[in-house]
Formats: sequence, C-alpha cells, structure tokens
Amino acid sequence: MIKDVVVKEIVTHWDERGFFRELINKKDNDFFKPGIAQWSLSIMYPGVIKAWHIHKIQFDWWYVGNGVLKVALYDKREDSSTYGQLMEFMLGEGRPPMVVKIPPGVAHGCKCISGPSQLFYLTSNSYNPEDEGRIPHDDPEIGYDWLKPPPIT
Repeated sequence: MIKDVVVKEIVTHWDERGFFRELINKKDNDFFKPGIAQWSLSIMYPGVIKAWHIHKIQFDWWYVGNGVLKVALYDKREDSSTYGQLMEFMLGEGRPPMVVKIPPGVAHGCKCISGPSQLFYLTSNSYNPEDEGRIPHDDPEIGYDWLKPPPIT
C-alpha cells in the first residue's frame, strides 16, 4: 500500500429491486478532510488508457459506477516512505465496492477493461491547469506496461 492512499470499502444493500450504496457521508470527515471542490464523471470505452496524471496539491477520490477499470498508482513523492512503489487493483462491477483516495504526488492512471466504464471522481480543488501534471504512459522511471496482458495462472 502506498502511504496516504486510502481505500474506503462501501457497504451495498441489495434486494429484489437492485441495490443502494452510500458513497459519501459526513461521518467520513477524515476520509474527505482536504475538502471537496469538484465532482466529475469520465466515460471510458474498453481498451482506453488514461495515464499518467499527477497533482502537486490536489487530492482525488475515485469510484467506478459501471464497467471495470484497472487502476495503477505510483508514488513520486521523494520524502515518502513508499517512494517508487506501485499499486494496482481493479475498480468496478464484480469487484468489492470502494472509493480510493489518491494524495498529491501520487501518479495515477487507469485502463478500461470492460465498459463503457463510468469513473466518478471528486477533487479537493477546482480544475487548475497549473496543477494538472502529465507523465507519459511509458515513462521509464515508472516502468509500467499498460498493454501487458493479465498473467496466466
């Protein structure tokens, strides 16, 4: 686990009509402590890759409503105990429901595995092009292969 990345598991209440999930509650003040400034939605089609993004001051919270995203995070904070570490996991349908909190300085990206996929994301700041960092998808420091197929088990 990368330092300061937090995964909030979400309870799902099912019945014959469907389900209900509470994504945000004011009881979660610590989880949303930096404050929420913007709520956005990104639709991605199967095979689409969006990587790498990074922020200097902004926190992101990600939740996938439909489809499945393969998410990768890479810690670029030199003063972090997990500097240089990579995390990857799946978000979306058929996976345990969760919201992921991504701190500033952690590069993040995703690949749509099935979809269309809906990525709902909150940010601690309104859009600011000065804080919108981009890193090439094939950055040699990160060394992550977005096109690599899943392992054969």
